[in-house]
Amino acid sequence: DLEESFVEPCGLADDRRWLLVDEEGRFVSQREEPSLARVVNSCGPGCIRVSADGRTGLVIAEPPAGAALIKVRVWGDALLAAAAGPEADAWFSAFLGRPVRLVHLDDPTRRPVDPQYGRDGDVVSFADGYPLLLTSAGSLGELGDWLAANGEIPVPMTRFRPSVVVAGAPPWAEDGWRRIRIGAVPFRVAKPCGRCVVTTTDQITGERGRQPLTMLGQRRRFGKELVFGQNLI
Repeated sequence: DLEESFVEPCGLADDRRWLLVDEEGRFVSQREEPSLARVVNSCGPGCIRVSADGRTGLVIAEPPAGAALIKVRVWGDALLAAAAGPEADAWFSAFLGRPVRLVHLDDPTRRPVDPQYGRDGDVVSFADGYPLLLTSAGSLGELGDWLAANGEIPVPMTRFRPSVVVAGAPPWAEDGWRRIRIGAVPFRVAKPCGRCVVTTTDQITGERGRQPLTMLGQRRRFGKELVFGQNLI
């Protein structure tokens, strides 16, 4: 958690700039590997630190200029990223029990935002599709009320993996926002965020359940998407 952050065109500084990929270069996420929730990571100057399940931790430096580039794929986007190296690959492969590679987005201008919602020059990191994701404490509170009324345990905000959390607004007020400013930085609200199975994953244990996806399906279905939060550019 951060109290403040620099903001770059692709998202918060240093945020979502590392990625695991399989042998074909396709991105690997908690969707198919919920145990990744147990990986604890922190960002330092020019590096990240990772640890999990009592394993010996690892400090991984950002690849130097001129490091080998490999082709990776995030959803429908193909782009080049810098290989983190065999030590990092071995650590994550051992943790997951399958061959994976770790890469770093050394040039964050390589991946454009979906042109249906972005403008020329809009770019995004290794996030699903947009530079930032905003959620609201008020909306989480009402979602928790719905779950409690149904005999379910409310879920924490970590289930939604936001980059920005706002407080003080009525539940779902963010549905009507189109432009906002945080500090000196203006943002466009690109589109609502459709949620996936990651929201059912406990971000400490990696265990899966049914909620909040089932409740979002009952209360927050817009077309084909189950919505919680708004994507920002």
